[in-house]
Amino acid sequence: MKQHIVVLTGAGISAESGLSTFRDNGGLWEEHSVYDVATPEAFARNPELVLRFYNDRRRQLEGAQPNRAHRLLAQLEAAYRVSIITQNVDDLHERAGSSEVIHLHGELTKARSTRYPEDVYDIGYQPIQLGDTCEHGSQLRPHIVWFGELVPMIEVAADVARTADQLLIVGTSLQVYPAAGLVHEVDFDVPVTVIDPGEPASVSRARVIRKGACDGVAEWVAGLGRF
Repeated sequence: MKQHIVVLTGAGISAESGLSTFRDNGGLWEEHSVYDVATPEAFARNPELVLRFYNDRRRQLEGAQPNRAHRLLAQLEAAYRVSIITQNVDDLHERAGSSEVIHLHGELTKARSTRYPEDVYDIGYQPIQLGDTCEHGSQLRPHIVWFGELVPMIEVAADVARTADQLLIVGTSLQVYPAAGLVHEVDFDVPVTVIDPGEPASVSRARVIRKGACDGVAEWVAGLGRF
């Protein structure tokens, strides 16, 4: 049976593909406060602004490419079972070739009904406009978990984390919950490595590689020995 590597990724891994991050912009995301574009209240107050914001993010994503870190994690599947648990809403892990990706905070390339949340549609990089509706006639919204909303995939991710033989954390400050709590789901004897050039939250027993995602993942993969 292949060893199971569980990887928790955050905005830092996508930043090296040119996608801007909330953390690195002083609390602003492309000049917008999170409270203006990433809450249910914001969508109720100004749906046109929120839709335009995510349409811009989707267009930006279409022009981005997976980087070396994404590709290395995908290539690990040749020798290991690899589960990616990502806080990112982009599709760069999938485009790099990773086959098991759990999106905690939703997916930018999907839309869902405002009234029937189980109605989710693949839209690729197309915009969502006011007047675009689900099959039942309700307005579509981004398939994104906004601040103040439940994280429906967190229990699935926790179940996966509990089966890890190794845990690798890339590009996240470990300050956003419930995602950060996944660290505590792995068995105590499971090796944990954190790759982040900044100052990630303290993780007991973790090895820390203070590098960006691409260089850090390359160093970590080289140390696996059997890859």
